[in-house]
Amino acid sequence: MTKQIMVGNVPVGGGAPVAIQSMCSTPTHDVEKTVAQIHRLEAAGCEIIRVAVPDRAAAKAIGAIRERIRIPLVVDIHFDYKLALECIAAGADKVRINPGNIGSEDRVKAVADACRQKNIPIRIGVNGGSLEKDLLAKYGKVCPQALVDSAFGHIRLLNKFDFDDICVSLKSSSVPVTMAAYQLMSQQSDYPLHLGVTEAGTPTMGVIKSAMGIGGLLALGIGDTFRVTLTADPCEEIVAAKRILQAAGLRQDGPNLISCPTCGRTRIDLIPLANQVEERLKEVHKPITVAVMGCVVNGPGEASAADVGIAGGKGMGFIFRHGEIIKKQVPEDQLIDELFRVIDQL
Repeated sequence: MTKQIMVGNVPVGGGAPVAIQSMCSTPTHDVEKTVAQIHRLEAAGCEIIRVAVPDRAAAKAIGAIRERIRIPLVVDIHFDYKLALECIAAGADKVRINPGNIGSEDRVKAVADACRQKNIPIRIGVNGGSLEKDLLAKYGKVCPQALVDSAFGHIRLLNKFDFDDICVSLKSSSVPVTMAAYQLMSQQSDYPLHLGVTEAGTPTMGVIKSAMGIGGLLALGIGDTFRVTLTADPCEEIVAAKRILQAAGLRQDGPNLISCPTCGRTRIDLIPLANQVEERLKEVHKPITVAVMGCVVNGPGEASAADVGIAGGKGMGFIFRHGEIIKKQVPEDQLIDELFRVIDQL
């Protein structure tokens, strides 16, 4: 089991529930836009939020942002250690740095000392795209061991200044490299791990890469917090993250939809039916499994584990609960309303 750190009031590691993160796409210096986006992300299910701090204007906004949000705030710092110090003083809950690009060791010490005084953890963010030149020369390319070596180099630097309140990420745009790096790290240390496949892309491919990389690691028992990175509205990252946690069997705080792929037995217009059920389930917060099946031959049986479901027929369908049909011959245009009447009673 990994060690536990506290990001604000959210525990990460040590057996705590895996926490969902995202990152604002707004200019951090625009407090109104940034706070509004964070509120949307929180409503969607985000539990820890990160903002970029590229300059003094962004750093000056951290205090005002922190005062107006409820979830923990992580600041993302590169190159300028003074920005980190200003954000720490303003109330940031966590600092994400790459100690190798902050500058001389005395600057790393200044950041470590400031975080220690306020009990603020540091995430060491190793990224395949910014790996140290000596490691690239040693291994000839970005590889899992190079990412792990980089992480341990940064850990040793922070440990030198008596700082060990650390979380680690080892991200690559390659799913196999990312997964292997995290597996190596989990075997060699007990620091909590922040999972992610970096630059995963648009939702079409990015969700698949993240589901494979993040979901695969979570299914192996590796990972304490994560962000799905998508070239999209950050709220889409939260939707994907929640689905990954459900698929990995780690969270069931909302409905789970299962549906069949259709076949030659299907006599009902199943695809739009399933899409409509999925859309209406967004307003349901019960931890239930709902099935939309194409035929009565296999439907109730194959989906017998579902709490409730539809099995389609020709122009009509059946409503079933745990494999037992409870309403027969329901007209197709009434199926969804009838299904949700049963859901309301659960």
